[in-house]
Amino acid sequence: MTTVNPYIYFNGNCEEAFNFYKAVFRKEITYIGRYKDVPKTERPIFQEADEKIMHITLPISTETILMGSDNTEAYEESIAYSNFSLIIHTDSKAEADRLFTELSEKGQIKVPMNLTFWESYYGICVDKFGINWKITSESKQ
Repeated sequence: MTTVNPYIYFNGNCEEAFNFYKAVFRKEITYIGRYKDVPKTERPIFQEADEKIMHITLPISTETILMGSDNTEAYEESIAYSNFSLIIHTDSKAEADRLFTELSEKGQIKVPMNLTFWESYYGICVDKFGINWKITSESKQ
């Protein structure tokens, strides 16, 4: 099976963001590697501060893993490519509403959750870390 999983770069607040996502998705972080853990011989390619996140993994489901790191250079480059959203498909309207409410807290609501003309329950928000989310459910309950 082939899977596609998002990898998100942050400008120093990766740990804060992933603690937020951990609470929203009600899942546990399975790996945190810090720059201080990189062997000193390999250090020149890792320029971030020692306590910052080199890599973090948060499994959302069996097929989906949210990953990220603090990487100022990659973060700056990724700003130019903000033409994407992460989309969440849920089994219920209640779960869609919960995720939307929690992800949009201190963020921005672009499209409130609503029944669409294509018969999906759907909304768009940007979280407080600037990540675009689309939440959808085929269920009206």
